[in-house]
Amino acid sequence: MVNKLSSAVFGALIILTADASAQTFPNKAVTMIIPFAAGGPTDVLGRIVGIRMAEILGQQVVIENVGGAGGMTGSRRGADAAPDGYTMVLGTVGTHAQGQTLYKKPLYDAVADFTPVALLAEVPIVLITRKELPANNFKEFVAYAKANQAKMQYGSAGVGAASHLGCVLLDYVMGTKITHVPYRGTGPATQDLLAGRIDFLCQAITAAKAQIDAGTVRAPALLDAVRSPALPNVPTALEQGVKGLEAYTWNALFLPKNAPPAVVKTLNAAAVRALKTPEVRDRLQSLGAQIVADDRTSPEYLAKFVKSEIEKWAAPIKASGVVAD
Repeated sequence: MVNKLSSAVFGALIILTADASAQTFPNKAVTMIIPFAAGGPTDVLGRIVGIRMAEILGQQVVIENVGGAGGMTGSRRGADAAPDGYTMVLGTVGTHAQGQTLYKKPLYDAVADFTPVALLAEVPIVLITRKELPANNFKEFVAYAKANQAKMQYGSAGVGAASHLGCVLLDYVMGTKITHVPYRGTGPATQDLLAGRIDFLCQAITAAKAQIDAGTVRAPALLDAVRSPALPNVPTALEQGVKGLEAYTWNALFLPKNAPPAVVKTLNAAAVRALKTPEVRDRLQSLGAQIVADDRTSPEYLAKFVKSEIEKWAAPIKASGVVAD
């Protein structure tokens, strides 16, 4: 009887401690793992949102860049963290949807190993080429690629990243087989593109816009259905007569599985409030990010969205024949 009573009291204390912890959350710095190298599109968006979230939460949001395996290495670290809300992951379509089909043995289950917090934004992908590549529009690019595919190379933020799968889709639609060169983030890949060591990237607008505006790269096409207000002079592939070529990434916050609902609610509210801040909204939209509507920012929506995205991308990835170990 005493043992049963002691167990009951101990269990009650654990619940009360968890509740108290959730009520005082956060009382120290929160880490946001960005599973790509600094300077890439996910990093840019994460830092903009993270700064405002820190102001709202009253605690520092520390950015930790953990690149590798197309974002899976950093995401795995986030999944393995304590589910107390102090470590969150800024996931993408690559880390939490495409990689589940692309990899023979994914490092985690994007549905079972995480607690959804909030979908933040969607970002179209734009095709950018080295400036010297002799193609002024998408039609000329396709013709050049078909004629020179054996010696061409494209880069990405890593196997399984959105920048990789965007070019996989492009390669598939063009009917070419161009060599893929994975990097530890789009930042290093962009440097090699500028140096002429690779021929093109399928890059999120948030990372590509500065180079496009500066004229250091060419942008034959936006891989989306409609033009982006951030790049109004870049026509879509669809406008140029190519159907079925829509590639994008999205960004969302996740916690490890079994995170306390009160903590999820706090971080969701801070993220949504950050997105509603005029300075944050204007900054993200100027970079080409499309902030999601209010009815798409809940944890419940993100849970359903991840499942639908895994299913959506499974077909084209399987059809392309690309598999990663």
